[in-house]
Amino acid sequence: MSQDCETRKQQASAWFRALRDEIVAAFEALEDSQKGGPHAGLPPGRFEVTETRRASEDGSDAGGGLMSVLRGGRVFEKVGVNVSTVHGTLGPRAQAAMAARGVPGMAEDPRFWASGISLVAHMQNPHAPAVHMNTRMFWTPHAWWFGGGADLNPCIEYPEDTAHFHAALEAACDCHDPGYYTRFKSWADEYFFVPHRGRARGVGGIFYDDLHTGDWDRDFGFTRDVGLAFLPAFLPVTERRRDTPWTEADRDAQLVHRGLYAEYNLVYDRGTKFGLESGHDASAVLMSLPPLAKWV
Repeated sequence: MSQDCETRKQQASAWFRALRDEIVAAFEALEDSQKGGPHAGLPPGRFEVTETRRASEDGSDAGGGLMSVLRGGRVFEKVGVNVSTVHGTLGPRAQAAMAARGVPGMAEDPRFWASGISLVAHMQNPHAPAVHMNTRMFWTPHAWWFGGGADLNPCIEYPEDTAHFHAALEAACDCHDPGYYTRFKSWADEYFFVPHRGRARGVGGIFYDDLHTGDWDRDFGFTRDVGLAFLPAFLPVTERRRDTPWTEADRDAQLVHRGLYAEYNLVYDRGTKFGLESGHDASAVLMSLPPLAKWV
């Protein structure tokens, strides 16, 4: 990155915060519009916002962010939308993980800066799919890159919902590179696979990491468009399913599927591991876990 590195960091951090604000407003509007179903008598859900702070080993400021969580709403049983901008020095295990991914110079200068948005929604209606989205920028003195994606996690799959979600992400990819969707869909299928269960976490989406074409504006533009594609991909699916009648068997299937989701996030998810190892607020890192889950 050139001499305007700090300006670009600020630009990325500001975008993730703006995207967070847009999504939070859209989700609260969805809560307001919900008039039917067994949870219609509840007050519309609102996000509780908590500032998170991170300290270096010497106690100095190392950044932080906002943890926004809505619990017990009409549409969402639990949804979190977190943003953070953190910096500091990577510990030995994180340095080794970065070096193994090909990031140069970690032993000589293990400083880092990272900013991003992370979202996970668990729904009241078992027919409405859970969803995950995140986008982020990472910087070290010798490298920078973007990563992120979104994936849909229904316990009861509807092919038309899967098709709609993927179509929105494909359109965002095609605006930048006709090969991105195929490449990043395959990456998501691999990344969100749960080896010990021998199955995928959901119906996929896109996932990308270490995106560095050498053109910062191009890579940032793509990452912005992935974020902008999220609401058009997810909201129509939710609106289609939020009033579907459901049974106790449907609820049971939802809780079991959430167990699978929790297993993946605790055992395999790269972001969870990095967040905990880098000393970020544990409640914010583990925001993705469902409010209730079940194992059989």
